[in-house]
Amino acid sequence: MSESKPRRKLAAILAADIVGFSRMMGENEDRTLSNLKICRAITDESIETYHGRVFGSAGDSVIAEFASPVDAIVAAVEFQKNMRDRNNEVAPEDQMQFRVGLNLGDVIVEGDNLYGDGVNVAARLEPLAEPGGICVSGKFHDEVRRKLDLGFVSSGPQEMKNIEEPVHTFMVEIGSSSKVLEAFAVPAPAEPTPQAAPELPTTAEAKVPAIAVLPFTNMGGDPEQEYFADGISEDIITNLSLWRTFPVISRNSSFTYRGKSHNLKQVAQELGARYIVEGSVRKGGNRVRITAQLIDAEEDHHLWSEKWDRTLEDIFDVQDEVSEAIARRVAPSVTGHEQIRLTRKRPENLSAWEVYLQGLRCYHERQHTDYEDPGLEQARQHFERAVEMEPSHSDAHAYLGLTSMFELTQRITKDPEKTLDEIMAHGRKAESLNHENPLALMSIASAYFFRGDHPTALDYAQRAVQFNPSYAFSFFWQGLVQVHIGEYQQGEESILKGIELSRHDPNMNHFNATHYFALLGQGRYDEALVAIDKALRQHKVGLMLGFRAAVLGHLERGSEAKTALDRYLALRPNLKTRDDYRRIFVPNSALADPIIEGLVKAGWEPDE
Repeated sequence: MSESKPRRKLAAILAADIVGFSRMMGENEDRTLSNLKICRAITDESIETYHGRVFGSAGDSVIAEFASPVDAIVAAVEFQKNMRDRNNEVAPEDQMQFRVGLNLGDVIVEGDNLYGDGVNVAARLEPLAEPGGICVSGKFHDEVRRKLDLGFVSSGPQEMKNIEEPVHTFMVEIGSSSKVLEAFAVPAPAEPTPQAAPELPTTAEAKVPAIAVLPFTNMGGDPEQEYFADGISEDIITNLSLWRTFPVISRNSSFTYRGKSHNLKQVAQELGARYIVEGSVRKGGNRVRITAQLIDAEEDHHLWSEKWDRTLEDIFDVQDEVSEAIARRVAPSVTGHEQIRLTRKRPENLSAWEVYLQGLRCYHERQHTDYEDPGLEQARQHFERAVEMEPSHSDAHAYLGLTSMFELTQRITKDPEKTLDEIMAHGRKAESLNHENPLALMSIASAYFFRGDHPTALDYAQRAVQFNPSYAFSFFWQGLVQVHIGEYQQGEESILKGIELSRHDPNMNHFNATHYFALLGQGRYDEALVAIDKALRQHKVGLMLGFRAAVLGHLERGSEAKTALDRYLALRPNLKTRDDYRRIFVPNSALADPIIEGLVKAGWEPDE
């Protein structure tokens, strides 16, 4: 049977790169990487908002696809504008500029990746752009020039490496971009709907931004479908409330706007919310289309929009699926957007909530190394300041517990028993303030876990999943405990569920490491090696190197296994016996012996 031909499609490709990135890395790596993460949040937000998908990213580069070239160029125009705004507000050494290339062409689809001249031309166009500018191909230009109020300047045909024919190129006149962004903003009705304002703090005064979910619009005109649109809205409110990160305006308040035209900024002020979720439902036959968008009403800025097309075999399953998906998108998107906001505020004007966000950023951007982690220390300082400013801040207390946990696993602490006590104390304090806080429950679970009380740890992890089944790290902790008690298949299911819920989590290395445990326990060594290599790209602690050496030993990869083992033992010179390993590993773990066996196969000769 012959192999099937590769699938092809027409796609708009965006390629972007930071100007002078290598020079910046040479001058100050830590500062450059910190700025890169902020700038990537800006680019990725615009790409996602206009229905794009990042499928390639290496260092400072971004490659994304769009179904529509109009969406692609609007996304590029928006993030270039946002980058200029950021550069105007930060020190010169923190400024970054992107060059952008845009092409419309045929691409080859292979899994999640795209290949072919359509991609290659976009990558060749990017270096031709001015810093902060956009260069497009002739084919791309022809498709969008009559659809957008943008200026283009021809730069003539350009020879490109490995491209057979010269490509006609055009430079976008960035100065004309404001009209484009205005055209793509959501129009607001001239007259707002009168509404009595509730006794809530205004957006400017609120410590934590609130979210309002407006009733979804029934676009089908069938009154019988009104219940379905209302059900979607109510479920989103319920699911968002599970996150307990942001105040969610009650259903009774937000539903007063049902069936009325409204100015979103006015509605947000009246409800005491900063963020608005709105959407629509359109039913036709046995199919339904649901759209949703998240809006920063204060800045009149769309954070993202998405649509779902589903059959109505079970209308209530569809309702649950979509509402859960929206909730999963809203909470992390708001957190990310709020972190971007912090770059525009003076440190002395920050609230407890904003100090907590600073800690959260440091926590997620830490180095994951043995003995020293400046990012983790900075996270601790911010969380401690947050609880000083607001002692009832449950999440800040919980993250202090989780910070202590990483100080334990990264061998930063000099007193493991004291640190375990701190993990438990912070977790208990967070739980006393909010007994359904999954972060608090995970902190407590980790304290029991590292003391070897896995049944109790599993109970707390499962409670975290129960209280917020949309939170990926709840499934991580459930899966972690399961694999260490020998429930490898169940643990893998939990981990894969967590990955499904948070594919772009900056701490995906933890998921990959735990997936390694599940695969190793099942004897799936080739897959385990892939998982631990993924984890090691971010997580450089010594234990991880030992895990890699163990699986290479099981695979009987001879010299490669021995090299990995030598790297690991150089970091653990006191590792002499099997009991030595068990002491530095998780107490009472079912995985200790399989890993030790792998290390022996790699060449380790423990003392008897």
